[in-house]
Order: sequence, then C-alpha cells, then structure tokens
Amino acid sequence: LAAAPDMKPSKMRDNLIEHADKARLSKVLVTLKEDCPLPIAIEDMVLGTIPEEPLAEFLQHHGFNSLLKRIGHVANTAAANKAIAGSPKAMNAGDGAERAPVMGASAAPAPMPKIDVSAYECVTDISRLDHWITRARETGTLGFDTETDSLQAASANLVGLSLAVAPGEACYVPLAHGGTDMFAEKPVQIPMEAALAKLRPLLSDPSVLKIGQNLKYDMSVVARYDVQITPYDDTMVMSFALDAGRQAHGMDELSKTHLGHECISYKSVTGTGKSQIGFAAVPLSDATRYAAEDADVTLRLWYHLKLRLSPEKATSVYELVDRPLVPVLSQMECAGIKVDRAALARLSSEFATQMEILEKEIHGLAGQPFTIGSPQQLGDILFGKMGYKGGKKGKSGQYSTDVTVLEDLAGQGIEIARKVLDWRQLAKLKSTYTDSLQQQIDPKTGRVHTSYSLVGAQTGRLSSTDPNLQNIPIRTETGRQIRDAFVAEPGNVILSADYSQIELRLAAHFADVAPLRDAFEKDEDIHARTALELFGEVNRDTRGRAKTINFSILYGISRWGLSKRLESSADEAQALIDAYFKRFPGISNYIQETMATVRESGHSTTLFGRKTSFPRITSPNQAERQGSERAAINAPIQGTSADIIKRAMVQMGPALKAAGLGHVQMLLQVHDELVFELPQADVAAASEIIRNVMANAAEPLVKLNVPLGIEIGTGASWGAAH
Repeated sequence: LAAAPDMKPSKMRDNLIEHADKARLSKVLVTLKEDCPLPIAIEDMVLGTIPEEPLAEFLQHHGFNSLLKRIGHVANTAAANKAIAGSPKAMNAGDGAERAPVMGASAAPAPMPKIDVSAYECVTDISRLDHWITRARETGTLGFDTETDSLQAASANLVGLSLAVAPGEACYVPLAHGGTDMFAEKPVQIPMEAALAKLRPLLSDPSVLKIGQNLKYDMSVVARYDVQITPYDDTMVMSFALDAGRQAHGMDELSKTHLGHECISYKSVTGTGKSQIGFAAVPLSDATRYAAEDADVTLRLWYHLKLRLSPEKATSVYELVDRPLVPVLSQMECAGIKVDRAALARLSSEFATQMEILEKEIHGLAGQPFTIGSPQQLGDILFGKMGYKGGKKGKSGQYSTDVTVLEDLAGQGIEIARKVLDWRQLAKLKSTYTDSLQQQIDPKTGRVHTSYSLVGAQTGRLSSTDPNLQNIPIRTETGRQIRDAFVAEPGNVILSADYSQIELRLAAHFADVAPLRDAFEKDEDIHARTALELFGEVNRDTRGRAKTINFSILYGISRWGLSKRLESSADEAQALIDAYFKRFPGISNYIQETMATVRESGHSTTLFGRKTSFPRITSPNQAERQGSERAAINAPIQGTSADIIKRAMVQMGPALKAAGLGHVQMLLQVHDELVFELPQADVAAASEIIRNVMANAAEPLVKLNVPLGIEIGTGASWGAAH
C-alpha cells in the first residue's frame, strides 16, 4: 500500500490507493485474535469418545458401513440381531474366534476363526491335492475360485485354483506360474492336466456344494478345460437377492460389511502401471495368500448369507430366478455372436464423413471453428458469443452443455444445438461401437463375447459390458445399421424374440386396470386405446402423445417432465395426468399404494418376491427423495419384467433340447429381447417352443391376469431380425 503511488499507472494502482482503508480492514478481519478469554481452557480441549448417536444413524442411513464399524456399531435392518440356533458343523470355531457382523441379518452364523493368510497352503504335489479333495468330500462344501491371465472369461487362461473346505482352511493350487519365455524358470507345481484330472470329478460331484463369488466367470474359464461346476451357490448373487439397492456386491465390499475384514488387493501382489506383472509371475507365497484368501472369504460369506435367505424371504427369487441363470449366462458368453468386421469398418467411415459435414455446418453457424467435443468451448460459443438464453455455469465456471441443455435449445428451434446433438450421437456410436467392436472381436472365434452382470441394475435387470450391447439405439436408423453387423454363421439365421409392451401389461396386472387388460386380451394397439380413452380420437398425433404418457406415468414423471416430453405447458401436462388417472384410477391407486409401502418398509417387491431397497425414500433432501420415489414406482414392474425374462432364459435350454432342438443357441439378452442363432430349417419349430416358453415363463410361481405377447423375427443379421 505504501508503494502504490510509485507503481506504473494501472487499475490495480488506482484500487490500492482508493481502497487502502478497506485493504487494512480486511487484514484485521483475517488476523486471528490471540487476546480473547476462552470459555474452556486449552488443556481441557481433548478429543473424547465419538458420541454414537446421532452419528450412527446418519452413517447407517447413507451406507457408510466401514465408518460404522470404526465406532463399534453394526448396520442392521429392523430385523437385525434376531439370532437363530443351528449352523453347519464346519463353522465350529476354536479359541480366539469372533462373530462377524451381518448386515440386515435375521439369522447369525456361529463364530468363525479369524482370517490368517499365513496359514494357507500352497499345493504343489498330487498327494496334498488328494488330501484337499478328501477334505472337501468330508465337509460337503467347497469355496472355489480361479486365477487367470485376463478378465475376459472367453479367452482367459487358467493360472491356478484356490479351494476352501472350512473357514480358515484353504489352499492355492498353482498350475501355470512362471515366465512365458521358454528359458524362464518355473516353480514346482502340479502339471495342469494332472491336477484337472483330479479336480474334474470333485467339481461335478453332486454331494459337494461348490461356492463361488461371481461364479459365472469361473464356470466360463474352466469350461474351456472340459470342467463342469455343479451343484453350486454364488455369494454375489445371494447378496443381490438380499440387499439390492442397499450395498455393492463385490467380494471386497461384502468382506468389509459382513466379516469386518479387508481383503488383499490385486494390485498389491501384481503392482500397477509399467511395473505391473501378470498373476502367473507373482511369487507363489504371495499368490497363495491372495488366492486362498478369496476362497476362504467366499466360503465365510456363504455361511452369513445362506442363513438369511429363508428368514428374509429371499429364497424363492434366489433359487427360482437368479441362481439357475448363472450357467445359462456363462454358456451365452462363451458362445458369443459373430460380427462382420468389414461392415463395422464401413459404418465407421460413413459416420466419420457425416461428422465432418456436421462439423463444417456447426462452424458455419458459429461463425468460427472450435472443438465441438469441448464442453467449455461449446458453452462459450452458445452462451458467450451467440448469446443464447439458458446458460448456467457450474462450480468450474464453465457453461453446462449436457444433453438436457442442448435439447432445450433445440426445442426452441436453435439449429446449432440440434446439429451438435446429431454430431455427439454419431461420435458416441463411432467410438463405442463401430470402432471399439472391431477391437473386441475374438481373433480365434470371430465373435464378440459380452459379459453379463446379474447385479448390475438394482431392479434385477441384466447389464452387459465389454462390449455393452444394451445401449445400441433401438429406434434409430444408425442403431439398426449397427445391428446389421451382428450376423449368423453361413447356413444359419438370427432369430429375435421380444416381449411386446411387457411393462404396460404388468402395469395392467399390478393396477388391475380393466380397459388395459381388455385391450391386451383382444390384442389391440394399447397406445391407440389410450389415445381413444384420453382424447376421444385416434390419429398419429394423439397416439404418439398417448404412447409418451403411457410410459411416462409408470416412471413417476412430474408435470414438468411430461410437459417437456410433450412440448406443452406444465398446466396442460398436469391436466393430461389428471385425465389419465381419472380414466385409469387403478394406476393412481397402484402408485399411491406402492409409495406408502416403500416409505413404510424401505423396499419394493416384485411378484416373485425380489426386494429392492430405497434407503433415501424419506430423505430430507428433495432431489434424493424424489429420485427414490420415481424409481420405487417403476421398480416392481421393471423388476417383475426382469424376473420373467430370466425365468424364460433358464427354461429355454431344456425346452429346446426336449424338442430335439438342443443345437439352437441363445446368444444375447437385451432388455425384453432374446437373440438366437439356428439353422433356417428349424425356424418354424424353434419359434413355437421359444414363444411358448416366454409366454408362460412366470408360471407356476405367478399367474398373470394379462397375456404376455411375443414378437418373433428372423434374418441374416440381428438388424434384419429385430
């Protein structure tokens, strides 16, 4: 401040001179005062014990399970702490045993010995392997896990196996450790085929229950070595049947939640980045601790979760819907689907050309070149240079240019926004599908092998990754072109079987809506029927609006959301919602009853008993609460739809085999659709079986009061069949 008059003329110099008093006051305000009397002496300000309440309630509500353990509190549902007597004999523990916490448990397992990774055995000779096989038959339960050289089950090579016959009693069997170079030193280990010859009978022995975590992966890997795993349980799938919407279901998360144990991380034994090594190169001592711990933890989790299934009424959905699907998905993933690489390359080239044209048009509208893929540059162009209204800056100081913002602008007739949306769509399809799918074609099979997850969506729907085949646009021309690249082998065709409007049919069942049930019974156009009920006439416009309303209502849409979809005012949208509920009061009653039930119990339930938890349904945060409410309205319907198609998938193989069509392969499941590959000559016979299985998949567990419609198409490609 004293030097300000001598500075070069500038705005800063002027401000310093003009506002010197404010600067000095600011210094006073930020200076810590040291002469104030304290109500408590410094030496008395000691951090004491953290008060359990209301902290524990807050942590439990938001799912901070690890922090709950740190304050000595176990997260429970209302049914927690009701222990029941009885447990498998293998769970008997000696001195120093501890009881692990169980989330939502209504049955507690017997104490187990603490996890000691130094106690695991590395099995390197046949006689010791025989010992472990004998122990497995004595206990009747076997925790099982594989170690491989890839996350892609269809191409992964086996490196080793881990076994656990009781809590704390586990081993690792290395099979392919050592460097890949022919001169590399390899540790002593049992030859691969010799070990598998011993293990094959055990892994298919009906008297020994095999227990895995995400066992589908292990099934797919060992199937390539002519090994079958049966009977089985899957702790990841069990956890999902019990706690969908409440927690993650990976082994590390489950171990922390139920056992209070943090597992050895993969990267701690293989390293990361440039120094990372494959598991085959990990020293056997480290590999044994890591791999055997996986089998031990999996077995312990099984003891926790199995006891909860019956008391928490999750046995039915686990045993009759999810668990039987594990080997079915494994077989589908191994089969894969053929992809025409040349067709994808042509599409990539076409998309690139279209993107270049759009880029020039966008730059012309903007009056200058800029990077369209940069949100910052796009925001500056739209709201800075071009001055369009509606621009909002986030915490980073950049304008938001997400899809909702661009769709708002496009809805106002702003051409550049529509072209940017088109450019983004092409860019996404090109990078996600036409480019990356070419890289994901297995060189040995010429097919892509997606990976399905049974726990990827909390409502019970399957999800797919590497590649994700469920997000290919369904109704667009570009989406159809991508599907055209999925083809049948010479002499075969692709068959697509799709549930027709299954969620609307289930809504008619749940809500007992007579007009909708009547329309489905008569196989009428349901959207035309709704248009007639709401607008008194059916034409292209009223049918389209009715279709939007039909699906939007089931997702608990607000007047604002519907007005946006219909491009109408909020008042007009509310009038349509009111008219819909007046004409179909059952839908309104269903929504209100569902909301009341979920608020009271904290979860929704499908017709098959699948529970989906919504812990934030009563949150004081409006956005959290409303998001949970919308999801809760649709969860019973979408979850029941998922349960039905899963049951159809489980029943499909035996039904086709019984009809002499065991060679018909089920390749894909995408939302409400199943995709098959089969000889052209078998289309008629297979179609009848497939239609019958899908139409009656809910029975005998659930009897629907509306028929399930199935649409079937065939063609040389998925696009042609869809």
